[in-house]
Amino acid sequence: MLVVVSVVIRFTNTLSGRKEGFYPLEPGLVKMYSCGPTVYDYPHIGNYRAFLFADLLKRYLRFRGYRVVHVMNITDVDDKTIKKARELGVPLEEVSRKYEKVFMEDLEALNVDKADFYPRATEHIEDMVQLILRLKEKGYAYQSDGSTYYRVNKFPGYGKLSKVRVDKVLVGGSGRVDADEYGKEDVRDFVLWKARKPGEPFWDTVLGPGRPGWHIECSAMSMKYLGETFDIHTGGEDNIFPHHENEIAQSEGATGKTFVRYWLHVKHLVVEGEKMSKSLGNYYTLRDLLREGYDPMAIRYTLINAHYRSELNFTFESLAGAEKTLEHLNGFLVRVKESGDGEQDKNLLRLVRSTRTRFVEEMDNDLGVPKAMAAVFRMVREVNKALEGRGLDETTRDGVLSLMLDVSQVLGINLSADDYQLDERVKRLIREREEARKRRDYEKADMIRQQLLSEGIILEDTPSGVRWRRKVKR
Repeated sequence: MLVVVSVVIRFTNTLSGRKEGFYPLEPGLVKMYSCGPTVYDYPHIGNYRAFLFADLLKRYLRFRGYRVVHVMNITDVDDKTIKKARELGVPLEEVSRKYEKVFMEDLEALNVDKADFYPRATEHIEDMVQLILRLKEKGYAYQSDGSTYYRVNKFPGYGKLSKVRVDKVLVGGSGRVDADEYGKEDVRDFVLWKARKPGEPFWDTVLGPGRPGWHIECSAMSMKYLGETFDIHTGGEDNIFPHHENEIAQSEGATGKTFVRYWLHVKHLVVEGEKMSKSLGNYYTLRDLLREGYDPMAIRYTLINAHYRSELNFTFESLAGAEKTLEHLNGFLVRVKESGDGEQDKNLLRLVRSTRTRFVEEMDNDLGVPKAMAAVFRMVREVNKALEGRGLDETTRDGVLSLMLDVSQVLGINLSADDYQLDERVKRLIREREEARKRRDYEKADMIRQQLLSEGIILEDTPSGVRWRRKVKR
């Protein structure tokens, strides 16, 4: 259902450090760039938290009536991809294409709406060279020992995104600049074009034989597809410094214009309260979880259910809980769809309508998924009570189904009554069990319960009648 934009959406802009009303440059159109994968290995679930946030953002903007042009880059040449190709003894392209294919398959499994463009770095070398030449013309870039560097001290706005002071930047270590390059005027300067090294892929350009630095890739590709100024740039919080800070310096140094108007960053993911690490044995890729039998929609729900600006503690308990939540919601949709006609309850109808309003208000407020879903679950509880007692009138039933469909589309979790409906044989067994219980034939009732349990159907006896849900498959 398309919702016409009437209320201002608010996002927390890393650039200002404040929650701001969102106003795109062109009314009704949002231009958005997301830092994509470096294709040298299987992405871990922390990576997918950032990718799923970008998908959630895009879905919600479209739900609110915007047209979105989304670009996500593919980093297919950098130190990591080159190292992996060297370790395997294969061409760089063989490595990058393999893991790009893995990434696209994972996106499909997680029900991610594809970006409009997935530009590869290796296919945009000339765009990067031209951007570097613009920086040289303006005095922001210089060559040394065959490489080209950016003069950080020449850009007065350096640090405005990360709040890092140039005179306080240290060399080496986490969150600091690299010091493994020689010939720089200042250790804080960063590389735009790396001189050719033996055994590494290179391109012959007017800058000399070599390859691009990581930061220049995103600046060149984002501006090629979205223009010199665009609306939203997303990424993980680990990208803020130095990557996104350097993107701003490069882009604004070359154009003299604001590069990005809204910067949205996703907090880190930890696993069972600890930083994810292969040495700790808590490092998981999407495929690790799928091999264990977890539902990809439950994985998706787990990764988007916490607010994007809060650290997400990923646990297997929360993942199992997400599976049960989605099963309950699908079962709820079945009961609503199959409910008998009841008299209209004006209070319940008002609750359904106010829940839609609350869902939109919370999502408008910096994509507040937890509070938005809390409102939905309150409505589900009240509707369930009505279903146990008197059924729903047509207006209320349609309102519930419409709202849940919109929730499903915004969150991308594929809620559906169709796949969770019971066939006539199972319905007959449930009726026979109820009749057996009324006759106090508990042996037969228990036998039917166990039979259905073996088929993945769990029966729950409540004061107002039997409920069923599907067993989590593992």
